Amino acid sequence: MSWLILVISGVFEAVWATALGKSEGFSRLWPTVVFGVGLLLSMAGLAFAMRQLPTGTSYAVWVGIGAVLTITYAMIFDAEPVSVLKVALLLGIVACVVGLKVLH
Repeated sequence: MSWLILVISGVFEAVWATALGKSEGFSRLWPTVVFGVGLLLSMAGLAFAMRQLPTGTSYAVWVGIGAVLTITYAMIFDAEPVSVLKVALLLGIVACVVGLKVLH
């Protein structure tokens, strides 16, 4: 259960990171609200998962999921430049996250 909560909280990390960028310095209401809710859910999930999982592993998985999803969203919807090397590096992050789960 802790792993599932950790993955979901990593997804919420991508939500709040994306909303933070769209809030334009907290000057836009709805992206700011999404940021706040996403941040609370993400941190609560991370804290819950860390009750049973090691801190370093939890944090690395949480950050990896959030980073990959944030960049992927930006490449699809926000004109983030896409390159074969960037996609390969993102797949490398995914492989490292999976490896941490396998080793646990």
